[in-house]
Formats: sequence, structure tokens, C-alpha cells
Amino acid sequence: AVAAVLVARRVPGAVILGPAWIGDDCFVAPGCYIRENVIIDHRSIVANSSEFKNCVLFEGCEVPHFNYVGDSLLGHKAHLGAGAVLSNWRLDHQSISITLTDGSRRDTGLPKFGSVVGDHVDIGCHCTISPGSLIGPHSVIYPNTHWRGLLPPRSLVKLRQSLQIVERR
Repeated sequence: AVAAVLVARRVPGAVILGPAWIGDDCFVAPGCYIRENVIIDHRSIVANSSEFKNCVLFEGCEVPHFNYVGDSLLGHKAHLGAGAVLSNWRLDHQSISITLTDGSRRDTGLPKFGSVVGDHVDIGCHCTISPGSLIGPHSVIYPNTHWRGLLPPRSLVKLRQSLQIVERR
């Protein structure tokens, strides 16, 4: 039945390897790459040059372009800006740990684990979210931010940087 649903969509240029389940009224754009074990709930947007693997996108998610979502959960109406990456792999090849609300760390025992992104979260363009991050509902992470760890609900993460302009010689 899943294959029939996917074939009926006839999305030219999208790659759907599956197994995958894509809900009603989803927009799957050309250039979208849906790998194994993906669930995309109703009325979601997955689009150009975005890759999905081992993930669940709840209803109304928007992941429009140049994104990577691996081994992650995205809550209801979560949104990723262009180029946002939910990283799922540590460079030192250790298992992924998460930070709990009491500040303690818990090892998942998993070699790959991305993020849990709450309902109505907005993650700005070109953000990198480190493995094992937990983003509370109704939070916003400003563009170009690298986030790691636990972000409480209704939080705002602002990146502030200073630029120095010097004469080129």
C-alpha cells in the first residue's frame, strides 16, 4: 500500500528509497531524497536538495530546501530554514549522549542519533544542531547558530557576533 501511495504522487526528480510513509497533502519537491525508515505526516513540506533518513516528521513540518534530517524527530509544525542540518554522528565515533532537564547527561548507546525538535520550533537558515540535542517546543534558533544540548521550551537563541573590517594590503 505504501508503494502505491508513493507512486501515485509522481514526483519527478525526487528519490524515495523507503520504506517510507508520506501523508496526505504533503509537498514533495524535485530533488528531495527520502531514504529508509521515514515517516512524513500530513500537510508537510519536504523539498529541494533535502535528505531524510530514519526520521519522523509530524504534521505540518516544513523542511523546504538544502536540509539534512537524520535519525531525528520533528514536532508538529516545526520549521527548518534553508541549509539547516540536524547532525547525527560524532566525529570521534562515540555513542551519542543527551542532556536531561536536571543537567545530567545520559548515554543513548546509539552511534547515530540526531535531534528531537519540539512542536512549533523555528530553526534558522544555516544552523547546525549537534547530535543528541533536544529543542523544546515553541523555541527559535537564529540563523547561522551551532546548537548543542537541551533548549528549554519557549526559548530564543540569538547569535551575536562582531565583524572586524580591516584594510587589505
